[in-house]
Amino acid sequence: MTISRTLKCLAAIAAIAGAFVAGVVASRAEDAPAGDPVNGKRLYLADGCFECHGRAGQGGRFNYLTPALAQIALPVESFTAFLREAPNDMPSFSADVLSDKDAADIHAYLSSLPGPKAAKDIPPILN
Repeated sequence: MTISRTLKCLAAIAAIAGAFVAGVVASRAEDAPAGDPVNGKRLYLADGCFECHGRAGQGGRFNYLTPALAQIALPVESFTAFLREAPNDMPSFSADVLSDKDAADIHAYLSSLPGPKAAKDIPPILN
């Protein structure tokens, strides 16, 4: 087999592998439940998430600093996995207690929150 023919075969294999990976990623994104921020807010308040993370997802202090969740950077799949095996004092939520759809709704609500202001937008404290 010539070098050019070998390179063409490798390019074809790479193209097939790339299409496969793209299809897997696209199908995982399509499988992720779409979130409803209105129901997510209801669940966030009803399940008591606000008690540690604040009503606006601003974070707070419980037995340790609790992270801000507004404008959450985690993908919905990672967020759901985190809820299933929560660390520290945070309760874990099994799928029997909080469905994947409910977790996606909470994620959509947290994503819809404005997040923290930039330091330049916070007025100075005057005494």
